[in-house]
Amino acid sequence: MLEPFKNFRNSLSFRLIFSMGLVLFISFSAWAFFNIRYQRDKMMKDIVIWTDRLSETIKLGTHYAMMLNSRDDINQSIQNIGKQKTIEHIRIYNKEGEIKFSNKVNEVGHKTNIKAEACYICHKLDPPVSQLDLSERIRFFSSPNGYRLIGIITPIRNDTGCSTDVCHVHPENKQVLGALDVVVSLKETDDDILFFEEGIIILAGFIFTVASIGICLFIFRFVRIPITKLIEGTRRIATGDYYTQLDIERHDELGELAAAFQKMGKEVGDKQFELNNQRNEYQKLFEQAPCIITVQDTNYRIIQYNREFSERFGQQLGQFCYSAYKGRTEKCVICPVEHTFEDGLPHYSEETGLNKDGTKTCWMVRTSPIKDPDGNIVGAMEMSIDISRSKQLEEKLAESEKKYYAIFNNIPNPVFVLDIRNLEIIDCNQSVSSVYGYQAQDMIGMPFLNLFPEEDREHYAFKLLTSSVIHRARQIHQNGGVLFVNIRFSLSNYSDKKVLLVTTSDITKRLEAEQQIFQASKMATLGEMATGVAHELNQPLSVIKTASSFFMKKIGRKEPIKEEILFTLAEEIDSHVDRATRIISHMRQFGRKTEMALEKIQINDILKKAFEIFSQQLKARGIGVTWDIQPDLPTILADSGRLEQVFINLMLNARDAIEQKQESCQTGKCLSQITMKTRSTPTTVTVFVSDTGTGIPLPILDKIFEPFYTTKKVGKGTGLGLSISYGIIKECNGDIYAVNNDDGGATFILTFPVAEQQDTL
Repeated sequence: MLEPFKNFRNSLSFRLIFSMGLVLFISFSAWAFFNIRYQRDKMMKDIVIWTDRLSETIKLGTHYAMMLNSRDDINQSIQNIGKQKTIEHIRIYNKEGEIKFSNKVNEVGHKTNIKAEACYICHKLDPPVSQLDLSERIRFFSSPNGYRLIGIITPIRNDTGCSTDVCHVHPENKQVLGALDVVVSLKETDDDILFFEEGIIILAGFIFTVASIGICLFIFRFVRIPITKLIEGTRRIATGDYYTQLDIERHDELGELAAAFQKMGKEVGDKQFELNNQRNEYQKLFEQAPCIITVQDTNYRIIQYNREFSERFGQQLGQFCYSAYKGRTEKCVICPVEHTFEDGLPHYSEETGLNKDGTKTCWMVRTSPIKDPDGNIVGAMEMSIDISRSKQLEEKLAESEKKYYAIFNNIPNPVFVLDIRNLEIIDCNQSVSSVYGYQAQDMIGMPFLNLFPEEDREHYAFKLLTSSVIHRARQIHQNGGVLFVNIRFSLSNYSDKKVLLVTTSDITKRLEAEQQIFQASKMATLGEMATGVAHELNQPLSVIKTASSFFMKKIGRKEPIKEEILFTLAEEIDSHVDRATRIISHMRQFGRKTEMALEKIQINDILKKAFEIFSQQLKARGIGVTWDIQPDLPTILADSGRLEQVFINLMLNARDAIEQKQESCQTGKCLSQITMKTRSTPTTVTVFVSDTGTGIPLPILDKIFEPFYTTKKVGKGTGLGLSISYGIIKECNGDIYAVNNDDGGATFILTFPVAEQQDTL
């Protein structure tokens, strides 16, 4: 029965009501107390002032009668004033304390004790006090009837008029002649004060009661009911009803609190939904993880496992881990789970066991501790990944490495592995010994650039880092001899770092053979040009022969020769001797065996030199040459002698194609023309050699640069001219290809990079 009261007493509503009621009670009590006190003091002050004024009025009213010593008038005045309801006594005392006048006749002549109550105010000291404040002249006392009285005694002073001879004479040294004592009843005043106090108390009690009831209603309506709903909603949220609706349609703090509770419930519900999904997802991941997962207690018993474990080893819940995994009867000697229990840290190991079908398996084990909220280790999670396939691959990889290392060492060409930072040799195969003369182990750690001549090392260091192939590089054999190699290299990985993989091909013997073939080709070309050269030399010889015959004839006749004629003939002989010398020097230089050397050349000059040595032969065969030369071409890097051989070969081929077409020309008036054209761009120089011959059949257009391939009749060509030309162009970093002209004949197009462009490569 007391339980509801106890619950209410412990509720927020009770505490609010009690607190606010206590505050109201104290507030109203203080208000009533100070209000009553103020009103009582005010009323008493008013009655004191009224009584004092009455005393002054009586004193002033009787003053004139006293001056005339008219006792009847004084008595009459006192009697009339004393009839007022609230006035109890009006007495006039003389200096000796005798009542001389009173509103009660029976008191007149009565002498009081000078130390009595009324007189004591002034006579408590000796001599008596003549000057007193109003507050000191007041006295309160009770009447025989039980109500209070207030008395004010007012001294009657000796005025100037009282000391003259007109009336009874009072000595001038007397300051006080007597005293007027007025006693007023406080019964009505006390009744009024009591009535006011009761009214104030009743009003305070009424206001307190009404305010308390209002507060109670307000708290019950706007606090208790919403809080009760909030508590109920919170309990529903606590039971899992996260999306409950709180029926509190308010716009104050409790309404905001209710909205916050609803939002909190929704967010908690959403979070719980996410947690459930995550838990389910993690459980699914645990079950479907493609690795073996078990949870073991501190006794090494399996208390949880996933599907992969079940499929591999069967249902083993409660079994010892060493029994489930390996079929052992005792714990493994090296156990990562044991180490985890000892130090609380993850551990791993590689294990071997048997599947439930009896097949051998290998797995990598990783363990992790499971701790309770106090940080104590209560178990361990063991995750195992099957590495059987990896083990097999490792074995195969080892075999593969062994096989490929054997291949690496037996490659006939030298292979180097270079550190990309300093180009030191990290590794090399055994073939370096046959090409360079060094043993493979002696070359490890040696800079690869040491294989180049000292003056070329800086150039090739740049090439190694910016190109992918180097043709005809010159290197040094261990014995100091020179060899030529083609170098190919590419970026690769070696022991987890970037390296250059370099392969070299010894082309020294091939270059010697090519040089012999090239020289033979030059000799064949010289043989081809023999008729033209003979005709070219015949003209200056004829001039010399004519001049010498003229001199002999004149000398034989003993005829004088004029000086101007002699000078002219000598000048002609000199110029034609120079011309013959130049032709012979050009032929000697062209036929000389030279080494390949790239230099900056003007390609227009090479074209003109090639034409100069071949022009007479073309002229003799009725073949015209058209020039379309762009002046001021950029220079290119090439070997001038070899490039001249290329242009001579192209003019020979053009001559043969034109003659072949003339043989099949029915009208005999086929166009016989060779066109030499040069053009340039900011990065390239291009040469066009066109003819009006038979052209090149499309099926063999891509074969004409192959060695020993020729379209000429048997005995008229070796098939090396275009092949040698192709090699020379490539050595100059150029390109050459052929196209058929729309109006007949063919055009060979040669493209070379500008020398400045090659310098930056």
